[in-house]
Amino acid sequence: MKVTLKFFASLREALGAGGLLEVPDGATVADVRRLLQARDDVHAQALASGRALRCALNQTLCPESTAVTDGAELAFFPPVTGG
Repeated sequence: MKVTLKFFASLREALGAGGLLEVPDGATVADVRRLLQARDDVHAQALASGRALRCALNQTLCPESTAVTDGAELAFFPPVTGG
């Protein structure tokens, strides 16, 4: 199945705007993150497991345990802090 990826803020600067990604049926957000980490060193560092990131599936914040669906939009972005 295919999902549309979007990256925001510092992730967009490091990885670009995003694009389409083929993922296995039944994949979760965490699975997609791991697939992206395996792409190259830049993706591995930007999406490292210890790095705090927010995820949104179809523009709704979600935990990484959420299953993705064919045609979904999956966004990754760093937590926003105010001041």
